[in-house]
Amino acid sequence: MSEEETLREEAEARLRALAGEGARLRDDQWTAIKALVMDRRRALVVQRTGWGKSAVYFIATALLRELGEGPTVIVSPLLALMRNQIAAAERAGIHAATINSANPEEWEKTYAQVAEGMVDVLLVSPERLNNPDFRDHVLPELAESAGLVVIDEAHCISDWGHDFRPDYRRIRTMLADLPPGIPVLATTATANARVTRDVAEQLATGAGPDEPEGMYGGGPPHDTADFDDTADAGLAGALVLRGPLERDSLHLGVVRLRGAEQRLAWLAKTLHELPGSGIVYTLTVAAAQEIAAYLREQGHQVVAYTGQTEPAERLAAEEDLLANRIKALVATSALGMGFDKPDLGFVIHVGAPASPVAYYQQVGRAGRGVEKAEVILLPGAEDREIWAYFASLAFPPEPVVRATLQALSEQGVMSTAALETRVDLSRSRLEMMLKVLDVDGAVRRVKGGWEATGEPWSYDADRYARVAAERRAEQEAMLGYITTTECREEFLRRHLDDETATPCGRCDNCTGEHRSPEIAAEAVQAAHERLARPGVEVEPRRQWPTGLSDLKGRIKPELSADPGRALGRLTDIGWGTRLRELFAAGDGPVPDDVFDAVVAVLKSWSWAERPVAVVSVPSAARPVLIRTLTERLAQIGRLAYLGELGYRNGPPGSQFNSAQRVGAIRGTLAMPRDVAIRIAEAGGPVLLVDDRVDTGWTMTLAAAQVRHAGAPAVLPLALATTT
Repeated sequence: MSEEETLREEAEARLRALAGEGARLRDDQWTAIKALVMDRRRALVVQRTGWGKSAVYFIATALLRELGEGPTVIVSPLLALMRNQIAAAERAGIHAATINSANPEEWEKTYAQVAEGMVDVLLVSPERLNNPDFRDHVLPELAESAGLVVIDEAHCISDWGHDFRPDYRRIRTMLADLPPGIPVLATTATANARVTRDVAEQLATGAGPDEPEGMYGGGPPHDTADFDDTADAGLAGALVLRGPLERDSLHLGVVRLRGAEQRLAWLAKTLHELPGSGIVYTLTVAAAQEIAAYLREQGHQVVAYTGQTEPAERLAAEEDLLANRIKALVATSALGMGFDKPDLGFVIHVGAPASPVAYYQQVGRAGRGVEKAEVILLPGAEDREIWAYFASLAFPPEPVVRATLQALSEQGVMSTAALETRVDLSRSRLEMMLKVLDVDGAVRRVKGGWEATGEPWSYDADRYARVAAERRAEQEAMLGYITTTECREEFLRRHLDDETATPCGRCDNCTGEHRSPEIAAEAVQAAHERLARPGVEVEPRRQWPTGLSDLKGRIKPELSADPGRALGRLTDIGWGTRLRELFAAGDGPVPDDVFDAVVAVLKSWSWAERPVAVVSVPSAARPVLIRTLTERLAQIGRLAYLGELGYRNGPPGSQFNSAQRVGAIRGTLAMPRDVAIRIAEAGGPVLLVDDRVDTGWTMTLAAAQVRHAGAPAVLPLALATTT
């Protein structure tokens, strides 16, 4: 028996241990394993969800360990993915451990176990790759001793992909620094031809000295018309294994309903009819929480799952779904790549993702181990607005980037908080930009913050524009999916450049079996009443932002506001829809329906002491709206109307981080003398009214001025909040 035949027999035995006695390696699985174990090559596997990509790297790990090689290092993006992979590895007799943000207390123990050879697989989150201690002390040793390196969900490397992540770009540098002969495997289920080529080039070559960096640090754009995606395709030394993406268990459908209450009522009814358990995806955290609350009221066992859910609660929710103790998780994209439940019976989207590729990736969670899984999209009128919001978080304009580099050049090492006082970006966008600049070599993360490297850096505006155009094209394609009368699965697979795609014969368009959008009037009314229930709590700011010279630590109790209320969140599917319409319409008197809802919020407010007066924050965009709202509240509530605060030299404009915002508001917001006198004379709690709360700093500083004028308490009230 040849060496290759012996190795394949061992690989087949490992697969049976992992997946059961009837399991057999697919041809491309064996091709990948052979390339890694025998040829020590770099390979990219682009195969559909459920195909068995994790089996490739676990079997390759076992075979390499038998040959005396070091542990496998897997870069894995999500905690849910890591937990599933560790469980799968144990079934194959492989000891796996993980290093991520949820288990810092275990890091030192894990490092020691790796050094002692007790760990076969180490899963690392991409963010760890640029932690200074890990990057400088742990990573070099891991890279030197690794037997195999795996990049899971490798489409995240490419800025052309639907889920690009700056931290993944660091992998390119890591691969370039690997000693010769260490095999590398990259896997993904959601890469079109352009993304496949981009990832394969990075996998094969690393960053070349003459190759321009792309958006957020990538390579140049490529013409993929002639890309060869056959099983034997090689690209600059990387083996590319790309297969058909058909999912013969998925039954795709779209149900178009008029409004949010119809979608909610339809969902509550349809969940009773769907098989097994599944996932209900939403586009925002607020929608996930709101929908989960309503479904529970309707008797469904569901749990909300978002990026704001605590790690322990996430784990419990995943386990409940895996054990079929709940009907569904109502989730954002935080529950995405790698969540493995073979018998998942359905995936429903309340709101459409921004691209067909992202949508196909998420629906791929369903139907891995069942003959039929229902996949239903409930598009909403607000989807475009949500897409536009996320698109606004793209890479900042060049002057902002240059200001950051200039600040670091002048000041040396600066923390992110200190940079906020010099760079007008939100914390999340600033950190994203710094990660990109770090990957590009313009800055470096060190203990205490960031420092400039002095290396030249160019702003590739043309590429950024092309990627933005690609995103817009994807959005238009998603709208095309909603309205197409052709096969839905073929439509999605074509957008993944799967040239083998043919009509599936299963979707609603192929069969002509469309789910009815009709729903009982009483069910719609119940959903309407739930969505129309006004009021959300707005927590006041308690700490001044870091980086300010004269405002530090906790806000003094004698200057702080009480917990406030808003009519609704702008991202809600209930009052959020009405508030978005109101703000889009421009300025004008407060509409009666909005005013009545605000009164209902006040009636349900359990304040310690009833307010005796009302004052408003000046609104540059909607002065008539806020003035009429405040005056009518004073009249109906028998409150003293004290007027409004003012601005010196006009409103503060737009700022995007806390330090910049506080500085701008302090320089403009003013307390008119006559208003201050009336506040002191009122002698009781004051209701402070604004149109919307974004960062919360305008309300915080306005409340401080009202408290300073003599109000014993301030009760913030806004029409909308974005938090």
